[in-house]
Amino acid sequence: MVALLIGCGLRRAEAAALKIEEIQLREGHWIIADLKGKGGHIRTVPVPDWVKARIDAWTASACLNTGILFRAINKAGRTWGNGFTPKVIWSIVKEAAANSGLSGLAPHDLRRTCARLCHQAGGELEQIQFLLGHVSIETTERYLGCKQRLRNAVNDNIGLQPDGS
Repeated sequence: MVALLIGCGLRRAEAAALKIEEIQLREGHWIIADLKGKGGHIRTVPVPDWVKARIDAWTASACLNTGILFRAINKAGRTWGNGFTPKVIWSIVKEAAANSGLSGLAPHDLRRTCARLCHQAGGELEQIQFLLGHVSIETTERYLGCKQRLRNAVNDNIGLQPDGS
């Protein structure tokens, strides 16, 4: 669950509603197809191989091959119920973070971390916006903490120089 939240930048409600059938291979890459996000917006979310490997490990251990991806496991080791609510995902992430010594970490922090890691890896702002399903580029910029740099500005070295005439 944590791999999916941080690797794909999903919201809690998106992870809670995710069905195994929505994880598909397209153009040689794993994706979450037609993910219904905030405000009913539909997007396609690329799934990194390392996240897909963890999803596969979970579905194999939980004996799942259809339906909601994240479900509770009873004491007998069997899945049950119709999945988790976003509030349950919040509790799981908070507990896992606390057990790791990261107090104060919330699931949405994983979404912002995904955005920042994508940006640090050279991801284009527009592609990060698509990944996260932001309607406004300004929202993505806030996630990244983008601020305009006037010293060493992006257009200082674009290769156009006056010829002196």
